[in-house]
Amino acid sequence: MNRISSALVASLLLAGSAQAQQWSGPRERSQDRHEVRTDKRELRDDRRDVAELEEVLGRFDRAWSRQDEREMTAVESRLRELLRKELSESRAELEKDKREVRRSEREVRRDRNWGRGAADDRRDRRDDVRDARVEAATLQTRMAIARELNWVMGNRNHADLQRERNLIVQLIQIAQQEVQQTRQELREDRGERREDRREDRRESRQRW
Repeated sequence: MNRISSALVASLLLAGSAQAQQWSGPRERSQDRHEVRTDKRELRDDRRDVAELEEVLGRFDRAWSRQDEREMTAVESRLRELLRKELSESRAELEKDKREVRRSEREVRRDRNWGRGAADDRRDRRDDVRDARVEAATLQTRMAIARELNWVMGNRNHADLQRERNLIVQLIQIAQQEVQQTRQELREDRGERREDRREDRRESRQRW
């Protein structure tokens, strides 16, 4: 290959890489904004879940101390309702995380095809895989708690009531962990948005 041909190929490769960055930039920025909005909504939902479970625990303790069968039955009904909702949300979140993993993998493959390193996309894929694994483990834990609650609910001996209370506390702890996890995700996504804005400013200066 002569010098002219080599220079032409090099210029085409550089142009293709630059064009790929232009194409991917707006899409990635839009995705970052969407993730921040989603994180904020999920944080509100997670905090609500904690508050609802804490309310159930308080009602449980009062019903137990008063030996109020009617109230205890109502508390257990509410607990079943919340647990069904938590399981449904956890399954939906796991499916969402799996979709995010697939999207991240497509972006990493796209970067390879364009000959770019794209450390950001590799980091996103790593984070998405982590989130999916955490959500899968959380779902399994909730399902195990649900099975055990099904055995002890309705029993009024001290051991079963204490076990039921402990399981409610475990559900609260899981919900609190999700609040912390969502806060961390929100911080990470906000950091990515700040980096996007800095990149936009750098590109703007380069154009001028």
